[in-house]
Amino acid sequence: MKYVIIGAGVAGIEAAKTIRQQDASGDIVMISQDTFVHSRCMLHKYISGERDEKGLDFTERDFFDKYRVHWKKSTRVTNVFPDKKEILLDNGQTIAYDKLLLAGGADSFIPPVGQLRQASNVYGLRNLPDAQAIVKEAQWAENVLVIGSGLVGLDAAYGLLERGKKLTVVEMADRILPMQLDARAAMAYQERFEKAGARFVLQRKASQAVCQPDGRIHQVILDDGEAIPCDLIIVAAGVRSSLACLEGSGIACERGVTVDASLKTSAADVYAAGDITALSGIWPNAADQGRIAGKNMCGIAAAYTDTYAMKNTINFFGLVTLCVGRVKEEEGDLVCIREDQNQYKKILLKDGRVEGILFQGNIANAGIWQYLIKNKIDVRGIKKEVFDINYGDFYHVGDRGKYEWVIESL
Repeated sequence: MKYVIIGAGVAGIEAAKTIRQQDASGDIVMISQDTFVHSRCMLHKYISGERDEKGLDFTERDFFDKYRVHWKKSTRVTNVFPDKKEILLDNGQTIAYDKLLLAGGADSFIPPVGQLRQASNVYGLRNLPDAQAIVKEAQWAENVLVIGSGLVGLDAAYGLLERGKKLTVVEMADRILPMQLDARAAMAYQERFEKAGARFVLQRKASQAVCQPDGRIHQVILDDGEAIPCDLIIVAAGVRSSLACLEGSGIACERGVTVDASLKTSAADVYAAGDITALSGIWPNAADQGRIAGKNMCGIAAAYTDTYAMKNTINFFGLVTLCVGRVKEEEGDLVCIREDQNQYKKILLKDGRVEGILFQGNIANAGIWQYLIKNKIDVRGIKKEVFDINYGDFYHVGDRGKYEWVIESL
């Protein structure tokens, strides 16, 4: 049996490991444009200089030898031919497969504003080559513009502030991290970034960006007319699933590759996992998808059911925040807040069920909340303040002296 995996991210790595655990003799080929396996969650540490390329590797030592995976690095897949069960590489080589996993991830989205897409000093931040290019540009760049203040934008900003750059962040929303935080929690980070030297321009967007004769953009005009000087521009405006190699393949795609519960695509013996599916953008889910796909590729039935992706852990300047579920308040919510100088906690309840939490500062003992939100547990039967709920509230000692789970009776 020959297994081919496109992509060396966490979904592809976990799939390869799972396949080898289930099939000791099959051939496993992994193909990616990468020269180093790396965690995209740690790219800001590369930009800041805290880690080198090898320090971003999340695999165990000698992974490819241990699991007997042939990795064709620095190689791009240009076409997939499900009818022939073959893929075509950018060097003209054709590789046949028995089972194929699409795990090529997603690409940065550069919006069609002015000439952002044409300029040589405009970058996304999605993979190690992006980070390497940013570090190279940052060696001489003085003024850096970051468009977007989500997690990726602030990762880039944090890394470049560590290099002493003059930094401006432009954000369309009225606060930074608008998808993850409320105004109170966002301001705690904004103040720390500003103290480190960043400038934020909120409720504004780029409207003009013109390349000069050197092929670079030296200033971006905002929608209020302000001109932001820039030697380097980083765009953090979202991602799009990497679907270029699937054009003409007949494999069904919407925002990403369409899959069923077994992570099988519309093509026979072709599976997909990770960001290319648009199922979930968080690391643990992508890893789980890789494992589930790997099992199914080996003929072991497994279903992916954890489509819950509303979780983020944020840590800048030593301030940790956990947000699970939705953060935006809705009509009918019961909003509970507890705060002091060391922590800020917010819980959103509707009809007796916890729909979102935001804990900043002290996030200890927060595991119960993801379970309650994901499973829509009614907590009205618990006679204590909501912030004091813990796992002990869902157990009692049974007839045989053992703890029993009693959620159904609440």
